[in-house]
Amino acid sequence: MSDNLTLPTPQDSAGATASEPLLTVEGLTKHFPIYGGFPIKRKVGAVQAVDGVDLTVGVGESVGLVGESGCGKSTTGRLITRLLDPTGGKITYAGQDITKASRRQLAPVRSEIQMIFQDPYSSLNPRQTVGSIIKSPMEVNGIEPEGGREKKVRELLELVGLNPEHYNRFPHEFSGGQRQRIGVARALSLNPKLIVADEPVSALDVSIQAQVVNLLKQVQEELGIAFLFIAHDLAVVRHFSQRVAVMYLGKVVEVGDRDSIYNRPRHPYTHALLSAVPEVELNGEDSRERIRLAGDVPSPIHPPSGCRFRTRCWKAQDKCATEEPPLVQLSGNRENHLTACHFPEDPTTEARAEDVVLDPALKALEAEAAAEPGNAAEK
Repeated sequence: MSDNLTLPTPQDSAGATASEPLLTVEGLTKHFPIYGGFPIKRKVGAVQAVDGVDLTVGVGESVGLVGESGCGKSTTGRLITRLLDPTGGKITYAGQDITKASRRQLAPVRSEIQMIFQDPYSSLNPRQTVGSIIKSPMEVNGIEPEGGREKKVRELLELVGLNPEHYNRFPHEFSGGQRQRIGVARALSLNPKLIVADEPVSALDVSIQAQVVNLLKQVQEELGIAFLFIAHDLAVVRHFSQRVAVMYLGKVVEVGDRDSIYNRPRHPYTHALLSAVPEVELNGEDSRERIRLAGDVPSPIHPPSGCRFRTRCWKAQDKCATEEPPLVQLSGNRENHLTACHFPEDPTTEARAEDVVLDPALKALEAEAAAEPGNAAEK
């Protein structure tokens, strides 16, 4: 951190204390309508991008939201920041219901909830200088920091590891990692209480990813800012987040503290997700299970009945097709570790000694490769 930058003392938002959530999401739903027909277009269906999400973020807490592409993570983030209007459910921020708040009602909250976007190239206005981009939120909200806005912008640039002399440069003069740092500086310009980071490092180089994540972590710890960290990189989420929520096809299927999710997952999808994380093999041995899911993710236009994961789950039974499993605490789980599954896995990632291969085509290819004369001779 720069010695020249005066960091504000972390304070709770009005109506929120350290013992209660800063943000509470209940039954959050977003359906995008599909129109068809000619010459009169009519609604013929809907994409159920987010369908009944429950989530909480405490004051100064970092919560990770993970899942494969298309599960509704980014849509959830945009609903929380009210960049999108929800179809249903309830969003409560600092004790205030902002689900259907008007633009005027949201004005005091806008400065406290900021977002870091996924694409560092399209999230910055190419016609504005870096100084103007970071200064604009302060101008819109009528904030005049001590020493002036330009001084605050230069301090923020130094805070995120950029040269304050780059104040008058344009976005195209920066690399992807530098552009994302500008996005971080813009989010910090209003001293927010909550930042929704939508895959902030997925488009960056691996070496730059670590720098940006460490920067966000340092900011989170020193300023007491709460984070909803959306990502598909489980290693990054584990490093940054205190609690983790796992999404699949528009629903949260498991949520718990970092250690219990990564070391004692109960939902089959969480097991499969964790098994896909690449690891370095020691002495040519891979002791961790591999889970390959059969088929593709179902369409969010017509999701499966009951449990949405049942079409790819190796434990699915008739009950899974007729009853949707509630998100509840299971026996043997830690407190606040919730799972939505009728037949949960054993609470360990080493419950099975053999690999679980669910895709018949992959299994046949592996068997064929193993039977080749060259491979047999090597063995």
